[in-house]
Amino acid sequence: MKKLVLLMLATVLTVISADFLDNNNAQDDVFYVQLENEEKKLRNKPFTPDWESLDSREIPSWFDDAKFGIFIHWGVFSVPSYGEWFWYNWHEKNPPFVEFMKKNYPPGFTYAEFAKEFRAEFFDPNHWASILESSGAKYVVLTSKHHEGFTLWPSKYSWNWNAMDVGPKRDLVGELAEAIREKTNMHFGLYHSLYEWYHPLYIQDKANDFATQDFVRMKTMPELYELVKTYKPDIIWSDGDWEASYEYWDTLNFLAWLYNDSPVRHTVVVNDRWGRGVGCKHGDFVNCQDRYNPGVLQTRKWENAMTIDKEAWAFRRNARLSDFLTTHELIETLVTTVSCGGNLLMNIGPTADGVIRPIFEERLRDIGSWLEVNGEAIFRTRPWTLQNDTLTSNVWYTSKRTFIWKYVYAITLRWPENNTLMLGAPVSLTDQSVVTLLGHKEPLQWTIFKGVLSIQFPEMDQVENQWAWTVKFAL
Repeated sequence: MKKLVLLMLATVLTVISADFLDNNNAQDDVFYVQLENEEKKLRNKPFTPDWESLDSREIPSWFDDAKFGIFIHWGVFSVPSYGEWFWYNWHEKNPPFVEFMKKNYPPGFTYAEFAKEFRAEFFDPNHWASILESSGAKYVVLTSKHHEGFTLWPSKYSWNWNAMDVGPKRDLVGELAEAIREKTNMHFGLYHSLYEWYHPLYIQDKANDFATQDFVRMKTMPELYELVKTYKPDIIWSDGDWEASYEYWDTLNFLAWLYNDSPVRHTVVVNDRWGRGVGCKHGDFVNCQDRYNPGVLQTRKWENAMTIDKEAWAFRRNARLSDFLTTHELIETLVTTVSCGGNLLMNIGPTADGVIRPIFEERLRDIGSWLEVNGEAIFRTRPWTLQNDTLTSNVWYTSKRTFIWKYVYAITLRWPENNTLMLGAPVSLTDQSVVTLLGHKEPLQWTIFKGVLSIQFPEMDQVENQWAWTVKFAL
């Protein structure tokens, strides 16, 4: 009897195994459909409008893999070209801005009159896409609306104060989104300011100590839903949140919809600027503050949003060469940011006529050429045991793991003295370990003495790189 039972069981298992191996079997199809449905249920687990639930969302992996993005500040403020907070500074009677207007514009001139000069006549989205892609960046974030309230898309909620009604007479957001998606592999994201300096509804809500939400209900939130449904951004970079609480902004309901029901619910990521006191606490990633670069490993995914022009986010006609970070300084910022688990969002400011000036283009292309050689030490990496070296300064680490190998990358921002790099970090090398220099074909010679790892570099002119150099350890 026992043998008969075992025989019957073996027969059943054989049939089941055959069914699983037969892709045309109807039962197989049912099984995989059921499995897929269960997986969808897990993926689509609803988020409720509270921080505990929203913070439990796992950040889409593409963002942590991407490491590097380009920020673009562009708007009516690009016309005076005297800083992105121009209207505010002029309105609040900041002396240099008052003097600027007195010297260059007639009495009675209003900020709204700048809009007709924001023509973007040279804006070529395909050319922008080519320049942005050349940087090696994996995503781009465009200012869809800054604190001045002017929208770069034909918003139904910003009548006569948008790029279709006045100025360019074009959908600038839509054109760039299309070019980025058709011409590159970059993710497209949008910056959006929650508040507007001088919108009457916002001013009234503020006067009511934010007990009313007319501005939120009639302007900010309708705009955000419109942006997401129309342009499907993979990043929503919120700003302008610091005066009012997240309850006033209705943040929780919007994010719950974004994560549950929006067309980008599986790919979108958001930052932390969603209400007073929320920064550095909530969001898929945190900015904490402008130019945030803590220099040590953080417990949360973070982003360093910074500018190539050290003095401003928007294009400035009066900028000097010394105001721009050098290529080496930018690469150093990228390396230190990624080593500590962050992403770098590097800002440029196009002109009002839609040109990315050569100084910005040169910096972007320089970084792209560096990443062509050293990109494997940046993209899809994770922080290593140590972030910087214990013996030699200006050496930063990243790591990567595959099914077979574990790689550690040591990026030195200075060429080593006498072509010998001395490291104090505990890199576990064996006789089978391979040590190479990215951009150089031959393996490097190395020795370990009293815990110090000495690596012999080639001559500098033998390496395809000139700003920072990456030693790769295959462990």
